Amino acid sequence: MTQRATLDFLLYDWLKADALCQRSRHAEHSRETFDAVLDLGEKIAAEQFAPFNRLTDVQEPEFDGERVHLPAETPKALQAFIASGLIAGAQDAEVGGMQLPTVVEMAAMSFFFKASVSLAGYPMLTRGNANTILAHGTPKQIDVFAKPSFEGRTFGTMCLSEPQAGSSLSDIATKAVPDTASEAHGATPWQQDPLGPRFRLKGNKMWISGGEHEMGDNIVHLVLAKIPGEDGKTIPGVKGISLFIVPRKLVEADGTITPQRNDVSLAGLNHKCGYRGTVNTLLNFGEGKFPVHGQAGAVGYLIGKPGEGLKCMFTLMNEARIGVGLGATMLGYAGFEASLAYAKDRPQGRPMTAAGKDAASPQIPIIHHTDVKRMLMMQKAVAEGGLALAMLCAQLVDDEQTGSEAEAEKARLLLELLTPIAKSWPSEWALEANSQAIQVLGGAGYTRDFPVEQYWRDNRLNMIHEGTHGIQGMDLLGRKVIMNGGKALAVLAERISETIQKAGQAEGLALHANALAGALQKVGATTKAAWSTAQPEEALANATLYLQAFGHTVLAWIWLELALAAKAAQAEGQWDKSPLGDGFLKGKLAAADYFFGYELPKIDAWLTVVARRDLTCARVEADWF
Repeated sequence: MTQRATLDFLLYDWLKADALCQRSRHAEHSRETFDAVLDLGEKIAAEQFAPFNRLTDVQEPEFDGERVHLPAETPKALQAFIASGLIAGAQDAEVGGMQLPTVVEMAAMSFFFKASVSLAGYPMLTRGNANTILAHGTPKQIDVFAKPSFEGRTFGTMCLSEPQAGSSLSDIATKAVPDTASEAHGATPWQQDPLGPRFRLKGNKMWISGGEHEMGDNIVHLVLAKIPGEDGKTIPGVKGISLFIVPRKLVEADGTITPQRNDVSLAGLNHKCGYRGTVNTLLNFGEGKFPVHGQAGAVGYLIGKPGEGLKCMFTLMNEARIGVGLGATMLGYAGFEASLAYAKDRPQGRPMTAAGKDAASPQIPIIHHTDVKRMLMMQKAVAEGGLALAMLCAQLVDDEQTGSEAEAEKARLLLELLTPIAKSWPSEWALEANSQAIQVLGGAGYTRDFPVEQYWRDNRLNMIHEGTHGIQGMDLLGRKVIMNGGKALAVLAERISETIQKAGQAEGLALHANALAGALQKVGATTKAAWSTAQPEEALANATLYLQAFGHTVLAWIWLELALAAKAAQAEGQWDKSPLGDGFLKGKLAAADYFFGYELPKIDAWLTVVARRDLTCARVEADWF
């Protein structure tokens, strides 16, 4: 109930999402339809996802040498999600979508991430895969590969990493050569295939979530590979990377899925600490296990232009990064709710008062102990703040798509700047929130009798996949804050300054406004100091600390925004009749107080190291360890 109430507060009291119905793309919607979508998402997540979260954790995917076996509940849950139509919620009607605002689609998705993040990974990847084809594919590729995914008939993946390359995509070795061999078997010339220029791919990919299973009619892989030149050599670096659609089963030009397997084979499964319900694979492309027309080589179709593969794939990667951040947030939210319920029910100890010294007096629920309140408040500030961050990014997508020209440009810049924060901040701090949830439960939290240990294990992956913390820090400080002469940073500073001005005139928020103003000034000054020598190795030596400080400043801004919204709602009295009572809004204000009192001050230590371009770690030699 508290998550739904918080979503209502974020969508309507803060972001005014119902005003999006005034835009032509969403004109057929209203708050009532938005609420119906949220009701549906909450119901399906509670009934079809949450009951099987532990099952998918203990009953991991198995490979018998021929097929991957999943719990029977996995396809059942995903079919319930597909039947709801939410997988294409924000898409145009012409591709089977509801034309919902992205912010409403993301709000509905939050229920599924909280109920079972590993099950929710399948539709998240499939949607991102289809959106990438929609953005960069030809009309025929959209009809044949994207629309079936939006209909829920096929699933999708992203195939980037390789065993020898990892996050260093410039070093991928998978190759794609023109498929002239198939022409001898009656196929159209490789350049003239209706599905796009046809290639044969050979190489190995790993860490591929959803890479092999028997659900749906097909799996559509988006694969990064390099096209060799006439000399047989590939272009070094990312400029030589192209993107290909590689279906698990071959597809005819009219969209018919054939029984013929493409030459994509499962090399093995990865067995992870968490996210165990999402099958994670190593895939071999073109090893000859499933030869096509008698020859090895996986058949793939070029999407976009040669050499622009990474640019196209970033459509999926950026969407996935925001999705990872939301998933991390909701794991933090799940841990918060579990530890809150435990703290209200678990009696232990007595109050630190004269009466509490009487050993014969009854014990009190641990929620009345100050340190437990601190741990719960930390979780609340992270979970609700992270959810607000995700909703803000989703609404920026809406503004970029349907706002005025000026709104769209500012939204684009702000979204590009905030994407590394939307991915990394919840990944780090919701993980810490999960740790605090375990601490609230004490020894019980460290057992499998309670779910909080699983939430921590699931969340630990989120600092790694879709770009590690270090990569996000270098992206933020090395590119995002300085691109276009710092234009995106200026847009953010303008938004924050507007909030500071409003809060400075609001009762009880002036101190927070001053603290945020100081933080914004420090971030700006540190950004200049880091780049003052124009030496990237100095500027980026402590990029992760900059990422942490920048993220905390953004979340302080968001919490000040939420505090203003809470005070406005108090003045209007619209929450007075809520079953949650006035404690709901007071809790929002208390969480803002917590963030400014306990979290924001941490940025001083982080930024000091960045500003002095400390090279302590950079200068350490390998043999010093």
